[in-house]
Amino acid sequence: MIILRDAVEVEKIRTASRYAMEILLHVKEAVKDGIKTKELETLCEEKLNRIGKIRPAFKGYSGYPFCLCVSVNEEVVHGMPGERTLKEGDIVSIDFGVEYDGYFGDCALTCGIGKLSQKTEKLLKVTEESLYKGIHEARAGNRLHDISNAVQSHVEAEGFSVVRDFVGHGIGRSLHEEPQVPNFGEKGTGPRLKKGMVLAIEPMVNMGESDVMIKGNGWTAVTKDRSYSAHFEHTVVLNENGAEILSAL
Repeated sequence: MIILRDAVEVEKIRTASRYAMEILLHVKEAVKDGIKTKELETLCEEKLNRIGKIRPAFKGYSGYPFCLCVSVNEEVVHGMPGERTLKEGDIVSIDFGVEYDGYFGDCALTCGIGKLSQKTEKLLKVTEESLYKGIHEARAGNRLHDISNAVQSHVEAEGFSVVRDFVGHGIGRSLHEEPQVPNFGEKGTGPRLKKGMVLAIEPMVNMGESDVMIKGNGWTAVTKDRSYSAHFEHTVVLNENGAEILSAL
């Protein structure tokens, strides 16, 4: 069932989403050559403790043991913080969610370390652009797959591929709610979009083929061809005039 949120609920999701983005940007500032991904998790935990009135949405979710997902290079999503040391030329996708007063916010970004290849720079640029192409179509009266098609069309026109095994989602009282928001689909299909729907739109884009596999830890998805992958995400609420980005600071 797709739930429409009232103004009070939207404000709580906005607060959660903004806290999530604040912490995400704090962690991003620490991304550099030589840092271990587990150090980013520590920074996140310290910031959470300082704020005090929120909790990490991912930690404990279906047994996931960390606050952050930190996915490096060929890792698409659900990368686990650990001993991996970042180096120049790497790209790092950081995904983070927060619960505030019973409501959730979710966001993600990908950043590069030092000098990147021209194609890698393009991957990050196109993935972020595709997020905003999707958000542009998220308005009352449109169809769900108008969002999906906007993402897919932009990505594929630039020579990349969208991941099909993982999708965006509704969000509110739970981290993952209906509807699923795929990054591929036929324009004009899917449920009718309505005012009050809150969605986490999140393109995951591969430099090579779209196929992914799960690593032995049972969580981390990697590209089968080991090409680089990028990931951007915002939580948005739909209204008559379009989508308002709740995770924007």
